[in-house]
Amino acid sequence: MAKVYEFVANGFEEIEGLAPVDILRRGGIDIKTVSVTGSEFVETSHGVTIKADMKFEDADLSDADMLLLPGGLPGSTNLNEHEGVREALKKQNATGKRIGAICAAPMVLAGCGILDGRKATCSPGFEKYFNASTTYTGELFQEDGHIITGEGPAATLPYAYRILSYFIGEERVKVLEKNMQFAHLMNEAE
Repeated sequence: MAKVYEFVANGFEEIEGLAPVDILRRGGIDIKTVSVTGSEFVETSHGVTIKADMKFEDADLSDADMLLLPGGLPGSTNLNEHEGVREALKKQNATGKRIGAICAAPMVLAGCGILDGRKATCSPGFEKYFNASTTYTGELFQEDGHIITGEGPAATLPYAYRILSYFIGEERVKVLEKNMQFAHLMNEAE
């Protein structure tokens, strides 16, 4: 079974942090939330307190198939300032294992050099953190190799379903989308 870890810091955006956890768990993926606050408790950008599955200090990330970063402020800034998170991302990238970041969080990847020479998206305005070699696309979500980035809150569901497809395939994801009425939403958009 695939192992995914999502780093959460005080000030993370609720939908960007919790919807991927929900969708991946519904899809049978072992995803754990990892608090970087020094406590299991993390306060979201809108004042909701959640209890993470584990603290960063207790996490063994050696079996990670994917690392995720939700956006939000000051959550993304707090993730960017956490040296352990930055080192884990660099190690994950060096091994070519999957990494995802959405909204403001791609700035963390950019700061680690992970987006150098890649295409990426983020919340408009945060592309200023990208290096000159990164191509900002402005897409809802952008894949480039083992990296996926998302634009913001509205991108969360398609971003999370795409991530799930890496592990269970697109056909099974389509079933889940239908069961969660997402397929209905997509049909109306066409």
